[in-house]
Amino acid sequence: MTNHVRITLAVSLLLTTFGAAVKPDYDPVRPYASYSHGPSSSADYFPIAVWLQSPENAARYRAAGFNLFIGLWQGPTEAQLAALKAAEMPVICEQNSVGLKHLSEPTIVGWMHQDEPDNAQPVKNAAGKEEYGPCVPPQHIVEEYRKLRAADPSRPVMLNLGQGVADDGWIGRGNGSKPEDYATYVLGGDIVSFDIYPVASNLHGDGANNLNYVSRGVDRLRHWAGDGRTVWNCIECTRISGATKATPAQVRAEVWMALIHGSRGLIYFVHQFSPSFNEHALLDDKEMLSVVSATNRQIHELGGALNSTGPAQGTINVKSSEPQIDTMVKIYRGHAYIFSVNTKGISCEASTSITGVSAQSAEALGESRPVPVAGGKLTDKYLPYEVHIYRVTIK
Repeated sequence: MTNHVRITLAVSLLLTTFGAAVKPDYDPVRPYASYSHGPSSSADYFPIAVWLQSPENAARYRAAGFNLFIGLWQGPTEAQLAALKAAEMPVICEQNSVGLKHLSEPTIVGWMHQDEPDNAQPVKNAAGKEEYGPCVPPQHIVEEYRKLRAADPSRPVMLNLGQGVADDGWIGRGNGSKPEDYATYVLGGDIVSFDIYPVASNLHGDGANNLNYVSRGVDRLRHWAGDGRTVWNCIECTRISGATKATPAQVRAEVWMALIHGSRGLIYFVHQFSPSFNEHALLDDKEMLSVVSATNRQIHELGGALNSTGPAQGTINVKSSEPQIDTMVKIYRGHAYIFSVNTKGISCEASTSITGVSAQSAEALGESRPVPVAGGKLTDKYLPYEVHIYRVTIK
Protein backbone atom coordinates (compact mmCIF):
# COMPACT_ATOMS: atom_id res chain seq x y z
CA MET A 1 0.00 0.00 0.00
CA THR A 2 1.26 3.49 -0.86
CA ASN A 3 2.17 5.67 2.08
CA HIS A 4 0.56 9.11 2.09
CA VAL A 5 1.80 12.14 3.99
CA ARG A 6 -0.08 15.41 4.19
CA ILE A 7 2.11 18.48 3.87
CA THR A 8 1.09 22.10 4.23
CA LEU A 9 3.16 24.75 2.50
CA ALA A 10 2.62 28.40 3.33
CA VAL A 11 4.10 30.54 0.57
CA SER A 12 4.13 34.24 1.38
CA LEU A 13 4.45 36.60 -1.57
CA LEU A 14 5.32 40.04 -0.29
CA LEU A 15 3.63 42.12 -2.97
CA THR A 16 2.28 45.22 -1.26
CA THR A 17 3.07 48.86 -1.83
CA PHE A 18 1.65 51.52 0.53
CA GLY A 19 -0.78 48.88 1.74
CA ALA A 20 -2.22 48.14 -1.72
CA ALA A 21 -1.80 44.88 -3.56
CA VAL A 22 0.20 45.10 -6.79
CA LYS A 23 1.16 42.71 -9.59
CA PRO A 24 4.76 43.58 -10.42
CA ASP A 25 7.01 42.01 -13.00
CA TYR A 26 10.67 41.58 -12.26
CA ASP A 27 13.69 42.16 -14.43
CA PRO A 28 15.14 38.88 -15.66
CA VAL A 29 18.54 37.62 -14.68
CA ARG A 30 20.93 37.97 -17.63
CA PRO A 31 24.18 36.43 -16.35
CA TYR A 32 25.90 36.40 -19.75
CA ALA A 33 25.06 39.92 -20.90
CA SER A 34 28.55 41.26 -20.17
CA TYR A 35 30.21 38.82 -22.60
CA SER A 36 30.22 39.87 -26.23
CA HIS A 37 30.76 36.25 -27.37
CA GLY A 38 29.17 34.37 -24.49
CA PRO A 39 25.89 32.45 -24.22
CA SER A 40 22.69 34.22 -25.15
CA SER A 41 21.59 37.16 -23.02
CA SER A 42 17.94 36.77 -24.03
CA ALA A 43 15.51 37.14 -21.13
CA ASP A 44 14.13 33.62 -21.66
CA TYR A 45 17.39 31.81 -22.46
CA PHE A 46 18.13 28.81 -20.27
CA PRO A 47 21.22 26.66 -21.00
CA ILE A 48 20.63 22.91 -21.25
CA ALA A 49 23.88 21.22 -22.21
CA VAL A 50 25.19 17.76 -22.97
CA TRP A 51 28.65 16.67 -21.84
CA LEU A 52 31.47 15.64 -24.20
CA GLN A 53 29.57 14.43 -27.25
CA SER A 54 30.46 13.98 -30.88
CA PRO A 55 29.32 16.93 -33.03
CA GLU A 56 27.83 14.47 -35.52
CA ASN A 57 24.93 14.04 -33.07
CA ALA A 58 24.34 17.75 -32.52
CA ALA A 59 21.13 17.82 -34.57
CA ARG A 60 19.67 14.92 -32.59
CA TYR A 61 20.43 16.68 -29.34
CA ARG A 62 18.95 19.93 -30.59
CA ALA A 63 15.76 18.04 -31.45
CA ALA A 64 15.70 16.83 -27.84
CA GLY A 65 15.83 20.37 -26.46
CA PHE A 66 19.57 20.75 -25.89
CA ASN A 67 21.05 24.11 -26.82
CA LEU A 68 24.69 23.73 -25.78
CA PHE A 69 27.63 21.31 -26.02
CA ILE A 70 30.24 21.21 -23.27
CA GLY A 71 33.62 19.68 -24.01
CA LEU A 72 35.03 18.25 -27.24
CA TRP A 73 37.09 15.09 -27.27
CA GLN A 74 40.73 16.07 -27.88
CA GLY A 75 39.47 19.37 -29.22
CA PRO A 76 38.37 21.74 -30.33
CA THR A 77 39.47 20.77 -33.82
CA GLU A 78 38.60 22.56 -37.03
CA ALA A 79 36.36 19.68 -38.07
CA GLN A 80 34.48 19.69 -34.75
CA LEU A 81 33.86 23.43 -34.88
CA ALA A 82 32.73 23.25 -38.51
CA ALA A 83 30.23 20.49 -37.66
CA LEU A 84 28.84 22.43 -34.68
CA LYS A 85 28.58 25.60 -36.74
CA ALA A 86 26.61 23.72 -39.40
CA ALA A 87 24.29 22.33 -36.72
CA GLU A 88 23.96 25.77 -35.06
CA MET A 89 25.07 24.25 -31.77
CA PRO A 90 27.26 26.47 -29.56
CA VAL A 91 29.95 24.95 -27.37
CA ILE A 92 32.00 25.60 -24.25
CA CYS A 93 35.37 23.93 -24.77
CA GLU A 94 39.03 24.01 -23.82
CA GLN A 95 41.06 26.98 -24.94
CA ASN A 96 43.62 25.61 -27.38
CA SER A 97 45.34 27.10 -30.42
CA VAL A 98 42.48 26.09 -32.73
CA GLY A 99 39.87 27.68 -30.50
CA LEU A 100 41.86 30.90 -30.26
CA LYS A 101 41.71 31.20 -34.05
CA HIS A 102 37.92 31.53 -33.85
CA LEU A 103 37.55 34.39 -31.37
CA SER A 104 35.34 36.41 -33.69
CA GLU A 105 32.94 33.55 -34.37
CA PRO A 106 29.83 32.72 -32.32
CA THR A 107 30.17 28.91 -32.12
CA ILE A 108 32.44 28.96 -29.07
CA VAL A 109 30.57 30.68 -26.21
CA GLY A 110 32.88 29.84 -23.32
CA TRP A 111 36.07 28.19 -22.16
CA MET A 112 36.46 25.39 -19.65
CA HIS A 113 38.99 24.06 -17.17
CA GLN A 114 39.95 20.41 -16.87
CA ASP A 115 37.11 18.41 -15.35
CA GLU A 116 36.83 17.79 -11.59
CA PRO A 117 40.12 19.30 -10.41
CA ASP A 118 38.94 18.80 -6.81
CA ASN A 119 39.17 15.01 -7.22
CA ALA A 120 42.32 12.94 -6.76
CA GLN A 121 44.39 13.21 -9.93
CA PRO A 122 46.19 10.32 -11.68
CA VAL A 123 49.97 10.32 -11.17
CA LYS A 124 52.79 7.82 -11.70
CA ASN A 125 54.73 6.51 -8.72
CA ALA A 126 58.46 5.82 -8.61
CA ALA A 127 57.90 2.47 -10.30
CA GLY A 128 56.04 4.09 -13.18
CA LYS A 129 52.69 2.66 -12.10
CA GLU A 130 49.66 4.95 -12.31
CA GLU A 131 47.88 5.74 -9.07
CA TYR A 132 45.89 8.58 -7.61
CA GLY A 133 47.55 11.55 -5.98
CA PRO A 134 46.42 14.91 -4.63
CA CYS A 135 43.75 17.13 -6.17
CA VAL A 136 44.70 20.14 -8.25
CA PRO A 137 45.41 22.94 -5.75
CA PRO A 138 42.56 25.46 -5.81
CA GLN A 139 44.95 28.38 -6.22
CA HIS A 140 46.27 26.77 -9.41
CA ILE A 141 42.74 26.80 -10.84
CA VAL A 142 42.44 30.49 -9.99
CA GLU A 143 45.73 31.21 -11.75
CA GLU A 144 44.63 29.25 -14.84
CA TYR A 145 41.36 31.18 -14.85
CA ARG A 146 43.26 34.46 -15.02
CA LYS A 147 45.24 33.18 -18.00
CA LEU A 148 42.09 32.04 -19.81
CA ARG A 149 40.38 35.38 -19.26
CA ALA A 150 43.49 37.30 -20.29
CA ALA A 151 43.61 35.40 -23.59
CA ASP A 152 39.91 36.10 -24.23
CA PRO A 153 37.83 38.30 -21.91
CA SER A 154 34.83 38.15 -24.24
CA ARG A 155 33.68 34.70 -23.05
CA PRO A 156 33.00 33.23 -19.61
CA VAL A 157 35.09 30.44 -18.10
CA MET A 158 33.35 27.34 -16.78
CA LEU A 159 34.64 25.19 -13.94
CA ASN A 160 33.05 21.80 -13.22
CA LEU A 161 33.73 20.27 -9.81
CA GLY A 162 33.16 16.76 -8.49
CA GLN A 163 30.71 15.19 -6.10
CA GLY A 164 32.64 16.37 -3.06
CA VAL A 165 30.66 19.61 -3.42
CA ALA A 166 27.62 17.78 -2.07
CA ASP A 167 28.96 14.62 -0.46
CA ASP A 168 31.11 15.07 2.63
CA GLY A 169 31.84 11.33 2.65
CA TRP A 170 33.25 11.28 -0.89
CA ILE A 171 36.44 9.20 -0.86
CA GLY A 172 37.59 10.46 -4.25
CA ARG A 173 39.06 13.70 -3.00
CA GLY A 174 42.81 13.90 -3.25
CA ASN A 175 45.05 13.69 -0.21
CA GLY A 176 45.12 16.95 1.70
CA SER A 177 41.94 18.33 0.16
CA LYS A 178 39.30 19.79 2.46
CA PRO A 179 35.77 21.17 2.08
CA GLU A 180 36.87 24.75 2.66
CA ASP A 181 38.92 24.55 -0.55
CA TYR A 182 35.71 25.09 -2.51
CA ALA A 183 35.52 28.72 -1.47
CA THR A 184 38.77 29.18 -3.43
CA TYR A 185 37.96 26.84 -6.31
CA VAL A 186 34.90 28.89 -7.26
CA LEU A 187 37.10 31.94 -7.78
CA GLY A 188 38.43 30.11 -10.84
CA GLY A 189 35.26 30.34 -12.90
CA ASP A 190 32.49 32.62 -14.07
CA ILE A 191 30.19 29.60 -14.36
CA VAL A 192 30.72 26.99 -11.64
CA SER A 193 29.15 23.55 -11.84
CA PHE A 194 29.35 20.19 -10.09
CA ASP A 195 28.33 16.61 -10.75
CA ILE A 196 26.76 14.01 -8.51
CA TYR A 197 24.75 10.97 -9.61
CA PRO A 198 22.90 9.58 -6.59
CA VAL A 199 21.16 6.64 -8.28
CA ALA A 200 23.80 5.46 -10.76
CA SER A 201 26.43 5.72 -8.02
CA ASN A 202 24.08 4.05 -5.49
CA LEU A 203 25.18 6.81 -3.19
CA HIS A 204 25.90 5.41 0.28
CA GLY A 205 23.90 2.29 -0.53
CA ASP A 206 20.57 4.08 -0.90
CA GLY A 207 20.89 6.16 -4.03
CA ALA A 208 17.22 5.95 -4.95
CA ASN A 209 16.33 7.85 -1.77
CA ASN A 210 19.23 10.30 -1.90
CA LEU A 211 18.17 12.58 -4.73
CA ASN A 212 18.51 15.56 -2.41
CA TYR A 213 22.29 15.41 -2.79
CA VAL A 214 21.64 17.30 -6.03
CA SER A 215 19.85 20.19 -4.32
CA ARG A 216 22.32 20.15 -1.42
CA GLY A 217 25.18 20.63 -3.87
CA VAL A 218 23.41 23.51 -5.61
CA ASP A 219 22.80 25.20 -2.25
CA ARG A 220 26.44 24.84 -1.24
CA LEU A 221 27.83 25.97 -4.56
CA ARG A 222 25.58 29.04 -4.57
CA HIS A 223 26.81 29.87 -1.08
CA TRP A 224 30.46 29.59 -2.07
CA ALA A 225 30.02 31.30 -5.42
CA GLY A 226 28.07 34.29 -4.13
CA ASP A 227 26.20 36.64 -6.43
CA GLY A 228 29.06 37.24 -8.85
CA ARG A 229 29.10 33.76 -10.39
CA THR A 230 26.52 31.57 -12.08
CA VAL A 231 25.84 28.06 -10.75
CA TRP A 232 25.02 25.09 -12.99
CA ASN A 233 24.90 21.36 -12.22
CA CYS A 234 25.11 17.98 -13.92
CA ILE A 235 22.25 15.49 -14.20
CA GLU A 236 22.39 11.68 -14.51
CA CYS A 237 20.27 9.83 -17.06
CA THR A 238 22.14 6.55 -17.73
CA ARG A 239 23.58 3.76 -15.61
CA ILE A 240 27.09 5.20 -16.25
CA SER A 241 29.18 2.41 -14.67
CA GLY A 242 26.74 1.19 -12.05
CA ALA A 243 24.24 -1.61 -11.84
CA THR A 244 21.29 0.76 -11.67
CA LYS A 245 20.14 3.92 -13.33
CA ALA A 246 17.68 6.60 -12.35
CA THR A 247 14.14 6.22 -13.60
CA PRO A 248 12.76 8.94 -15.89
CA ALA A 249 10.70 10.23 -12.94
CA GLN A 250 13.82 10.46 -10.77
CA VAL A 251 15.75 12.28 -13.49
CA ARG A 252 12.91 14.79 -13.88
CA ALA A 253 12.81 15.22 -10.10
CA GLU A 254 16.57 15.86 -9.95
CA VAL A 255 16.23 18.48 -12.67
CA TRP A 256 13.52 20.41 -10.87
CA MET A 257 15.14 20.04 -7.46
CA ALA A 258 18.23 21.69 -8.93
CA LEU A 259 16.27 24.51 -10.57
CA ILE A 260 14.14 25.13 -7.50
CA HIS A 261 17.30 25.49 -5.43
CA GLY A 262 18.75 28.04 -7.84
CA SER A 263 20.72 26.26 -10.55
CA ARG A 264 20.76 28.36 -13.73
CA GLY A 265 22.04 25.74 -16.15
CA LEU A 266 21.88 21.97 -16.66
CA ILE A 267 24.49 19.58 -18.03
CA TYR A 268 23.31 16.05 -18.82
CA PHE A 269 25.87 13.27 -18.50
CA VAL A 270 24.78 10.75 -21.14
CA HIS A 271 27.68 8.27 -21.29
CA GLN A 272 27.53 4.61 -20.35
CA PHE A 273 30.80 2.81 -19.61
CA SER A 274 29.57 -0.64 -18.59
CA PRO A 275 28.50 -3.28 -19.29
CA SER A 276 29.43 -1.82 -22.69
CA PHE A 277 30.59 1.62 -23.74
CA ASN A 278 28.06 3.95 -25.32
CA GLU A 279 28.97 7.61 -25.68
CA HIS A 280 25.37 8.65 -26.43
CA ALA A 281 23.37 6.20 -24.31
CA LEU A 282 20.58 8.73 -23.78
CA LEU A 283 19.86 8.86 -27.50
CA ASP A 284 19.40 5.08 -27.53
CA ASP A 285 17.04 5.01 -24.54
CA LYS A 286 13.60 5.76 -25.99
CA GLU A 287 11.75 6.13 -22.67
CA MET A 288 14.39 8.30 -20.99
CA LEU A 289 14.91 10.44 -24.09
CA SER A 290 11.18 11.14 -24.30
CA VAL A 291 11.01 12.39 -20.71
CA VAL A 292 14.25 14.38 -20.95
CA SER A 293 13.07 16.00 -24.19
CA ALA A 294 9.71 16.95 -22.69
CA THR A 295 11.42 18.33 -19.58
CA ASN A 296 13.82 20.37 -21.70
CA ARG A 297 10.97 21.80 -23.74
CA GLN A 298 9.08 22.82 -20.61
CA ILE A 299 12.15 24.55 -19.19
CA HIS A 300 12.57 26.54 -22.40
CA GLU A 301 8.89 27.48 -22.33
CA LEU A 302 9.28 28.72 -18.75
CA GLY A 303 12.67 30.37 -19.26
CA GLY A 304 11.31 33.85 -18.63
CA ALA A 305 9.69 32.83 -15.35
CA LEU A 306 12.77 30.88 -14.24
CA ASN A 307 14.97 33.89 -14.97
CA SER A 308 12.69 36.29 -13.10
CA THR A 309 14.54 37.90 -10.21
CA GLY A 310 11.75 37.85 -7.69
CA PRO A 311 10.47 36.87 -5.41
CA ALA A 312 13.21 34.28 -5.66
CA GLN A 313 12.24 32.95 -2.27
CA GLY A 314 8.98 33.23 -0.40
CA THR A 315 8.40 32.40 3.23
CA ILE A 316 7.79 28.67 3.11
CA ASN A 317 6.66 26.79 6.21
CA VAL A 318 6.32 23.04 5.86
CA LYS A 319 4.13 21.61 8.61
CA SER A 320 4.89 17.94 8.43
CA SER A 321 7.04 15.31 10.04
CA GLU A 322 8.45 14.59 6.56
CA PRO A 323 8.98 17.78 4.50
CA GLN A 324 9.48 16.11 1.16
CA ILE A 325 8.16 18.84 -1.16
CA ASP A 326 10.67 21.39 -2.49
CA THR A 327 9.17 24.63 -3.79
CA MET A 328 10.10 27.90 -5.47
CA VAL A 329 7.95 30.95 -6.21
CA LYS A 330 8.42 33.37 -9.13
CA ILE A 331 6.36 36.30 -10.40
CA TYR A 332 6.26 36.73 -14.18
CA ARG A 333 3.88 38.68 -16.42
CA GLY A 334 1.18 39.04 -13.81
CA HIS A 335 1.16 35.44 -12.64
CA ALA A 336 2.63 33.62 -9.68
CA TYR A 337 4.51 30.48 -10.69
CA ILE A 338 4.92 27.80 -8.06
CA PHE A 339 7.49 25.15 -8.93
CA SER A 340 7.25 22.05 -6.74
CA VAL A 341 8.70 18.54 -6.66
CA ASN A 342 8.28 15.49 -4.49
CA THR A 343 11.82 14.57 -3.46
CA LYS A 344 10.92 11.15 -2.09
CA GLY A 345 9.74 7.82 -3.41
CA ILE A 346 6.46 7.95 -1.49
CA SER A 347 3.22 9.68 -2.43
CA CYS A 348 1.80 12.58 -0.50
CA GLU A 349 -0.80 15.31 -0.58
CA ALA A 350 0.22 18.94 -0.27
CA SER A 351 -1.85 22.02 0.48
CA THR A 352 -0.22 25.25 -0.68
CA SER A 353 -1.43 28.54 0.78
CA ILE A 354 -0.59 31.83 -0.95
CA THR A 355 -0.81 34.94 1.19
CA GLY A 356 -0.18 38.58 0.27
CA VAL A 357 -2.12 38.33 -2.98
CA SER A 358 -5.54 37.16 -3.98
CA ALA A 359 -5.28 33.87 -5.87
CA GLN A 360 -8.06 33.65 -8.44
CA SER A 361 -7.35 30.39 -10.23
CA ALA A 362 -4.53 27.99 -11.01
CA GLU A 363 -3.50 25.47 -13.62
CA ALA A 364 -0.98 22.67 -13.52
CA LEU A 365 1.27 23.38 -16.50
CA GLY A 366 1.94 20.47 -18.80
CA GLU A 367 -0.87 18.46 -17.22
CA SER A 368 -3.87 20.03 -18.99
CA ARG A 369 -5.88 20.42 -15.82
CA PRO A 370 -7.03 23.23 -13.56
CA VAL A 371 -6.27 23.07 -9.84
CA PRO A 372 -9.01 24.30 -7.50
CA VAL A 373 -8.21 27.33 -5.37
CA ALA A 374 -10.32 27.38 -2.21
CA GLY A 375 -9.75 29.94 0.50
CA GLY A 376 -6.44 30.91 -1.08
CA LYS A 377 -5.16 27.34 -0.99
CA LEU A 378 -4.09 24.85 -3.65
CA THR A 379 -4.36 21.20 -2.72
CA ASP A 380 -2.85 18.49 -4.87
CA LYS A 381 -1.51 14.95 -4.75
CA TYR A 382 2.05 13.98 -5.58
CA LEU A 383 3.15 10.59 -6.81
CA PRO A 384 6.74 9.52 -5.99
CA TYR A 385 9.18 12.08 -7.42
CA GLU A 386 6.36 13.90 -9.19
CA VAL A 387 6.74 17.51 -10.36
CA HIS A 388 3.90 20.04 -10.34
CA ILE A 389 4.26 23.53 -11.80
CA TYR A 390 1.37 25.89 -11.12
CA ARG A 391 0.57 29.13 -12.88
CA VAL A 392 -1.63 31.11 -10.52
CA THR A 393 -3.73 34.01 -11.68
CA ILE A 394 -3.49 36.75 -9.05
CA LYS A 395 -5.45 39.95 -8.54
